[in-house]
Amino acid sequence: MLKKLLFWIVISCFSGLHAQEMNSLYKTKKITPSRDTIYIEKESINSSFFKLLDANGKRIDSTLFKINFEKGTLLLKENSTFSSDSLTVQYLKFPEILTQEYRIYDSSRLISNEAGNGNLYKIEEKNLKKNVPFDGLNTSGSITRGITIGNNQNAVLNSNLDLQITGKISEKVSLRASIQDSNIPLQDGGYSQKLDQFDNVFMELFSDEWNIRAGDIFLENKKTQFLNFNKKVQGLATNFNFGTDENKTNVFASAALVRGQYAKSNFVGQEGNQGPYKLKGQNGELYVLVVSGSERVYVNGILLKRGENNDYTIDYNAGEIVFTPLFTITSEMRIAIEYQYSDRNYTRFVTYAGATHENGKWSFGGYLYSENDLKNQPLQQNLSQEQAQILVNSGDNPDLMTAPSAYADSYSENKVLYRKTIFNAVEIFEYSNDAQQELFNVRFTLVGTNNGNYIVTNSATITRVYEYIEPINGIPQGNYEPIIQLIAPTKIQVATFLGKYKPTEKTAVDFEIGISNNDKNLFSSVDDTNNQGLAGKINAKQRLFSRKWQVDAFANYQFIQKDFRSVERLYNIEFDRDWNLGTAAVGNQSLLVSGLQLDLNPKPKSTNRGLVLYQFEKLDFSENFSGSRHILNGLFRIKKWTFQNQGSSLKSDGTVLSSKFLRNQSQMRFHFDKNWVGSSLRLEDNQEKNKATNQFSALSQKFTEYGFFTGRGDSTKVFVELGYLRRTNDSLQSRSVGSLIQRVNSSQTLMLKSKLIQTNKSDLSLYANYRILEFVDATRKKEPTLNSRIVYTDRFFNQLIQSTTVYETNSGTIPQQEFTYLEVPAGQGVYTWNDYNGNEIQELQEFEVAPFIDQAKFIRVFLPNRIYIKTHQNKFSQSVTLNPNQWQNEKGLKKLLSYFYNQTAFIIDRKTRSDGDNFELNPFSSSNENVLGLNSSLRNSLFYNRGKQNHSFTYSYLQNKTKNLLSIGSQEATNSSHQLQYGHLYQKSWLFGFFAKTIQTTIQSENFPEKNYAINGYQLAPKISYLFSKNTSWDLFYELQSKKNQIGVFETLLQNRFGTAFSYSGTKKFTVNGEVSFYQNKFDGNEFSSVGFQMLEGLQTGQNLTWRLLLQKNITQFLDINFNYQGRKSETSQAIHTGNVQLRAYF
Repeated sequence: MLKKLLFWIVISCFSGLHAQEMNSLYKTKKITPSRDTIYIEKESINSSFFKLLDANGKRIDSTLFKINFEKGTLLLKENSTFSSDSLTVQYLKFPEILTQEYRIYDSSRLISNEAGNGNLYKIEEKNLKKNVPFDGLNTSGSITRGITIGNNQNAVLNSNLDLQITGKISEKVSLRASIQDSNIPLQDGGYSQKLDQFDNVFMELFSDEWNIRAGDIFLENKKTQFLNFNKKVQGLATNFNFGTDENKTNVFASAALVRGQYAKSNFVGQEGNQGPYKLKGQNGELYVLVVSGSERVYVNGILLKRGENNDYTIDYNAGEIVFTPLFTITSEMRIAIEYQYSDRNYTRFVTYAGATHENGKWSFGGYLYSENDLKNQPLQQNLSQEQAQILVNSGDNPDLMTAPSAYADSYSENKVLYRKTIFNAVEIFEYSNDAQQELFNVRFTLVGTNNGNYIVTNSATITRVYEYIEPINGIPQGNYEPIIQLIAPTKIQVATFLGKYKPTEKTAVDFEIGISNNDKNLFSSVDDTNNQGLAGKINAKQRLFSRKWQVDAFANYQFIQKDFRSVERLYNIEFDRDWNLGTAAVGNQSLLVSGLQLDLNPKPKSTNRGLVLYQFEKLDFSENFSGSRHILNGLFRIKKWTFQNQGSSLKSDGTVLSSKFLRNQSQMRFHFDKNWVGSSLRLEDNQEKNKATNQFSALSQKFTEYGFFTGRGDSTKVFVELGYLRRTNDSLQSRSVGSLIQRVNSSQTLMLKSKLIQTNKSDLSLYANYRILEFVDATRKKEPTLNSRIVYTDRFFNQLIQSTTVYETNSGTIPQQEFTYLEVPAGQGVYTWNDYNGNEIQELQEFEVAPFIDQAKFIRVFLPNRIYIKTHQNKFSQSVTLNPNQWQNEKGLKKLLSYFYNQTAFIIDRKTRSDGDNFELNPFSSSNENVLGLNSSLRNSLFYNRGKQNHSFTYSYLQNKTKNLLSIGSQEATNSSHQLQYGHLYQKSWLFGFFAKTIQTTIQSENFPEKNYAINGYQLAPKISYLFSKNTSWDLFYELQSKKNQIGVFETLLQNRFGTAFSYSGTKKFTVNGEVSFYQNKFDGNEFSSVGFQMLEGLQTGQNLTWRLLLQKNITQFLDINFNYQGRKSETSQAIHTGNVQLRAYF
């Protein structure tokens, strides 16, 4: 008992001493407020306790000062003001044992060493300065120039440039450059938010006051109403700044060639169709090349985001947009897309310049924009004198800008030509490949059903063939005519001047004046009286009340002459719909806007907030329209409640139509803890009537939509949200007299959006949108749609298993693809042409993938097509990695398993025909019924001793399936193979290898049975290598391959291949390797056929010899040269030689 008592007494004493020490470390100090750094202690202080108090002992907000605990300093911020002359600091010091200095020697007994005060001398070797390109600048990249020649092809030049430069030229001037150029004709796809372009060239010199940029530049103006635009161009841009921050001037100018022309596509979404949606040119062109990154996509007036994990993706080369499953498209959505497309009718030039000046109260500026075609520099159309005269006489009317397209041309097997002949006293064009006749090159234009006398007769050739069809009772029976649409050169010029006056914080006035000159045909002076137009506007804003509440009044007036034209749109994307304008707006335009804005609690950090906006608008067109609009918007946040409302009421009166348009949308939300619940209500009632008959127009409609939603979590981390929407749509069902707006359909939507797991090892997100559209008309079926996406990634058992799963469903369309082949320089293509039927006509089924570079003379180009078939798509991908390598230091079974490594990757993308109510949710379904598109790939690889050469094995199983819907019929392909690979290094010099695989390849073409085959076979390939050193080796190999076609004429192939190869990599940056192979092909069947070409892989029956040699030499640190030579020889053909020399410089 006594021992226990003594123990507790000792513990209490130590605790008391410790508490006293702790209490002594809490310090209080008075300081004088200062803008300089205030030193609290010489050492660091404890960050767990710190207070700064004013003279009244009230704690000061931490946003007014900055404390550095490591240095023990305090800094008061500039925006902090204190009424007293002293402040109190309370803080916690560290124990002395942590802050005390410990020295080896007593500092009071140390004396200075003067020995080092004498002169020191150093002998330096003379260093010869090396000449380094771009010395002083940071450079990276390379430039490549090469030439390919051969006795089976013409000489082909190829080049590649990739160079980035950054750095300072002088103390004040910097350089930035990016030069990328290669033989790639395509742009980057728009599948992510950030885009990089293949061909991107610019060089920029800049300082704090100016910059000059040449190459690819981006011009835009967001400061004006009448000259609002953005455009990607290639040219020169300069920018200069003068003055101070209080009185500054900016001057800029640019001149460039235009890369793209502005265009806008408007269409209504299709129920259950996520895309693709085709974009068109300004003149109705079906095939447009969209300038990368230039698009802006709006749905119901809301701007969307690009990217696979956002709202949409876009194929710039095909001009097609697809909406992701995360953004469901319905028939109730208005889609508007602005973009720039490559218009290559004429060389187009743009100049843009301006200047602005700002001081304390005033600011003003002027801008000048001019964009015009160079009419004497046409690109895609070579205008004859007769065609130019047609444009001179056409004025601004595009219907008059047509001309005959036929012209005499010489015969070529790569052209589709026509001869003139008489049919029933009518001169017509008839297809002909007779080189002895007078032939014509004819372009046919689609003019609409029963508007032309020609039809497409043969779609199997790489170029369409057209045939004359006789009219019946004077009515044309075709839809094509041998004419071309001529495109006139145009010009648009806009100049604006604007200013702003702000005498106080409560008052602001600004104005803008604009003038435009728009010529739709630079060849013609006809219709030029309406080229010029004028526009002006004035704005004013005044704060009426400013205390606990703030009240602002504002007014705006705009006047625009009917002939004024802007570079891009003037107003918001849905301005015409907001006013029910349609095509009725003609004449000079005036717009008056006035209103009040009320801020009920303007404090920035207040949890309670209230905003109310009332706005009155009056729009008039001098010839046929007058309308007034009232807008009332509100936002209220009161504790845990949030209320939002947007409402408008329109009344318009035109010459023919009058309308009343009521719209409102509101939302209420309640937050509690990490949960929220809310509801929404949207409604529209648009009644447009013909004034003469008092009947509703086709635009009249109304809908009501209400919804509920609830959620829990943090929307930026782990959360889940459920929602329900119900909508009813009413519209005009008949054009007959007395027709009323009646119920058409109703829809219900269920939504789920969540991120259920988010940790360092796991991530699970789920999105689903199920919608069903029901029609009042009993003859129409329900239209359900389902869009969903599940993404799950995880790692198990200390990364023994790594897994990624993605499952996705959506509804869309599949294009019935139509394509052709274009000839390119040898080596730059992918396909080769074999005239299997000997008719000297290039037909689609006669093109094969080229096995040798000198045969690769064609590329496949997809043609514009408006034929789309509705589909339902499901997509599943799974990857699993098993890596027991972590058990390599274990024993027993775990040690044995550590030698293995397995990778599995599977993806399937399946598109089935949609009949309205069928959902094929199972991506593994064995049914091929209604399957229009399929892309399936499975690969599993099992490794033993992966990455080593000690009895290493690799077993792989591969399976690929594809099905494509083409205009010439569907085509299916299947490939599967078992592969085994073995490698072993013996006595560090002998490397034994063995490779074996099975072959199963099937092609099934719907309309070309001659392309069908089902090849089974196997391949055995032993190999022995002798390693002279790490850099030198010599190989001997043998390959046995057997193939048999299981259908048709049952072709067979037995191939023996013997060969040797060598490789040498010298210490003086010299590398050489080569190979010689001898083939013995025993082929039974027609070798000049599609199946024969595939089985022989481009070789011929009998004996074949192939060889190749590659030399690489680093000439200097910055320069190397490559030489590549290859050839082949068969029994019945001469030797074919192909050589390539390439020089590459590094920066």
